[in-house]
Amino acid sequence: MLSAETWYGLLFIITLRYFLIAGLAYFIWYKIKRYKIAYKKIQPKFPLKKDYQREIAYSLITIIIFAAVPALMLQTPFRQYTLYYRDINEYSMWWFWLAFPAMFIVHDTYFYWMHRAMHHPRLFKQFHIIHHKSTNPSPWAAFSFQPAEAVFEAGIFVVLIMIMPLHLIHLFIFFLVMMVYNVYGHLGWELYPAGFSKHPVGKWINTSVNHNQHHQFFKGNYGLYFLFWDRVMGTLRTDYDSHFEKVKARKPLTAKTQTVDAVMAN
Repeated sequence: MLSAETWYGLLFIITLRYFLIAGLAYFIWYKIKRYKIAYKKIQPKFPLKKDYQREIAYSLITIIIFAAVPALMLQTPFRQYTLYYRDINEYSMWWFWLAFPAMFIVHDTYFYWMHRAMHHPRLFKQFHIIHHKSTNPSPWAAFSFQPAEAVFEAGIFVVLIMIMPLHLIHLFIFFLVMMVYNVYGHLGWELYPAGFSKHPVGKWINTSVNHNQHHQFFKGNYGLYFLFWDRVMGTLRTDYDSHFEKVKARKPLTAKTQTVDAVMAN
């Protein structure tokens, strides 16, 4: 039977995590540092108040779904089909550590193909249009999905728990990192240094500039953590590297220009 306590507990944890991580990012970049670093913003203008409200409203629906899926998988007869384990000594420690990179590789693959499929004209409106209403995303957009998409986004939990042995620690850390990187991807500012997109390692890592381009132009740049599939499948935007460097090369504006920009942004 589904435990209400389990669902309530997950609902509390995911909600708290969302508002702490997305809220902290919003408070720092959109309130405290807003005008001091406005010139570094990937898209110079700021979202409107209604955009923040929509993102938060749909995120709350997503959180309900994100809490329901693991509760159903671990507190019902579905549990017998999973590889979830409670005793950390049930599997070796080498597997305990190896599981982390494996989870992110699987998730990135799952996300790329799911995300790319949702951009098909026959699926876009039914699954993905709400997320793309944030053409200039904020941290609150991290979970801004329509319910149908949220179900498929939560599907990674089902996939992971059924194909590899996972402990509660794995799940806690994995979904925490997922949330942090998701918020970074929608932050609106680039945190990696200049030249990162062309670095031998950095060229394979997804960035806030990369995902911001996806929101702005709707095509290309479908990855989550990595750019492996985008590069292999030829879906990385050709102007990604140049745009990354253009954003990182921006210089501070004059006080007068910043004031005018701040007025226009609102």
